[in-house]
Amino acid sequence: MHPLSRLKLLRPPTSDEQIATMRAHVRDNATDRPAVYRMISSDGEIVYVGKSKRLRSRLLSYFRCAFPEDKGARILRGAEQIEWEYVPSEFAALLQELRLIKRFRPRFNVTMKRDGRNYCFIKLTRGPAPKLVVVRGPGEDDSSLYYGPFMGATGVGESVRELNDVLGLRDCSVDQRMHFADQSELFDSFPRTPGCIRYEVKKCLGPCVGGCSVQQYDERLSLARAFLDGTDDGPLSHLRREMEESSERLEYERAAVQRDKLKRLEALRGQFARLRFAVETLSFAYTVPGHGGDDRVYLIRRGRVRAETPIPTTPAAAADLAGLIGEVYAPIERESSQIPTHEIDELLLLSSWFRRFPGELERTSATAGIAPLAVAS
Repeated sequence: MHPLSRLKLLRPPTSDEQIATMRAHVRDNATDRPAVYRMISSDGEIVYVGKSKRLRSRLLSYFRCAFPEDKGARILRGAEQIEWEYVPSEFAALLQELRLIKRFRPRFNVTMKRDGRNYCFIKLTRGPAPKLVVVRGPGEDDSSLYYGPFMGATGVGESVRELNDVLGLRDCSVDQRMHFADQSELFDSFPRTPGCIRYEVKKCLGPCVGGCSVQQYDERLSLARAFLDGTDDGPLSHLRREMEESSERLEYERAAVQRDKLKRLEALRGQFARLRFAVETLSFAYTVPGHGGDDRVYLIRRGRVRAETPIPTTPAAAADLAGLIGEVYAPIERESSQIPTHEIDELLLLSSWFRRFPGELERTSATAGIAPLAVAS
């Protein structure tokens, strides 16, 4: 544990008097409307960020926690101040909460609010001989490439193993040292005896024992990326050909194993198609009524909010919105299963929002016609 983290954990708990002061502050000043709030420690650390569509009720619930081990009670004992900002709607609160959590990384927001219970991603690691791994989401300060989200980590993991076997990609530990065939100056510094069963049975190119060159490995990796992007069916064709050849040789058990492998990769490919459809479906203008008439238009493209603006009330404001729509939707974006790390949480948030409230899709509009419709009377 970092020394600074230990100091924070050793900070004396907030006194009962200060908690009573915070409760009085909430009771006297907070109102029941959408907002995002921050719990702040005595030394200015933001220890928790939350949101609510009824702020006053939510904050007062913290002071009613019955047991010291309750999360709400632990948060209060770590904070000496509560701040909040009102936002137009619950949707706006969700977005702002996510952005603040990603910015400040409060220690009580351990899950980063990611709806990852059923989702997983395929991560392409960095460094020599990159490998494919199945993860629940990006780590901190991670600039790796991700594909997803997908449903069912176990099934996706099996599919990735089949993909690795077909293309000869490594699945050893990330810190395994690589020794490529075109690095002959290193041959005297490591044993060339294979130590991996996958290399011995020809399911891995063996980049760690000089079994392939950097170029040869990169070519196979490019095939994997093309498959994950949905632009090349090479791995499927390879397995299908092996299955047919085994069947012709009357090796039916082997053909059945290859058939099962093929089905797993085909299932993964089907998830790619559904993912791209879902991401493209989350591309529209979303009109959200706000508190006190503060209505907003959110321009969403491929599952991410690209712009936000008040509902236009004049022709000039409508013209500005039309220009903004052009800036957001006119540029061509390549269809791909790749998801930039910084977009994953927002994609999951929007997917979860419209899954929980499918009626909200009735507030969305095709971007081609939103500008004239958005002018308030």
